[in-house]
Amino acid sequence: RAMLRALRLLRPWRPLGVRGCTSDGTSGGHEIQVRALAGPDQGITEILMNRPHARNALGNIFVSEMLDALARLREDQKVRVLLFRSGVKGVFCAGADLKEREQMSAAEVGVFVQRLRGLMNDIAAFPAPTIAAMDGFALGGGLELALACDLRVAASSAIMGLIETTRGLLPGAGGTQRLPRCLGVALAKELIFTGRRLSGVQAHALGLVNHTVDQNKEGDAAYHRALALAQEILPQAPIAVRLGKVAIDRGMEVDIASGMAIEGMCYAQNIPTQDRLEGMAAFREKRPPEFVGK
Repeated sequence: RAMLRALRLLRPWRPLGVRGCTSDGTSGGHEIQVRALAGPDQGITEILMNRPHARNALGNIFVSEMLDALARLREDQKVRVLLFRSGVKGVFCAGADLKEREQMSAAEVGVFVQRLRGLMNDIAAFPAPTIAAMDGFALGGGLELALACDLRVAASSAIMGLIETTRGLLPGAGGTQRLPRCLGVALAKELIFTGRRLSGVQAHALGLVNHTVDQNKEGDAAYHRALALAQEILPQAPIAVRLGKVAIDRGMEVDIASGMAIEGMCYAQNIPTQDRLEGMAAFREKRPPEFVGK
């Protein structure tokens, strides 16, 4: 079954429409903005979360626009790295919009939480590497969003935690599953049971984030470190990187024998690519490779 799931991931994505997101970096009244970088950073795309009045809380419009943006971007083979950042100083994502949720019936809450879970799964399944740049608070669903990303970078002053139990809730958008896979079962239980908040420094010490940096005056130090990490990924063979992501993600869910089989299938997918031949030619000719994603 795991091998079949991996094979399905290697099939082309079906196109989906886009609503409520911009591609030119202008706000246009939207809470989610998409910007494709140019020049030497071409191949890096940013998703900017910009809902300042609610501290980027996960409301209906926010979630819809994020889902639509992801649906379009996962079709774009030019996207080699996807970076999530905030346009609200001091905040990455404050979690669920509890004021909005208060107006929902119990049935509506269940439907909305299922949409949230689907959003986090879409982020986790995004074919290219994803990076969360956490320059401020990432609480509850905000940390669940970051956990759905492949890599996380945090400012030392950032505050993060799965704090749902302090609000009479439990993590419902993947936190109970992704945190133990990241930190181990016992530590994840401790953090969820206590609702503890961690600084960026503490999160780095535990392995929750890949890198931590001192915050700057502009409040975007984590973004700049995340961008540098994206720039390090950018020149690598994009098909090999994507297949490596599939092999790791699917292999971690099964026994090692099945994982090795998944790796073998991914490796076989990469053998006929132009990029593999280019990599070998560049090695032979002692020059940097020029990968084109084919």
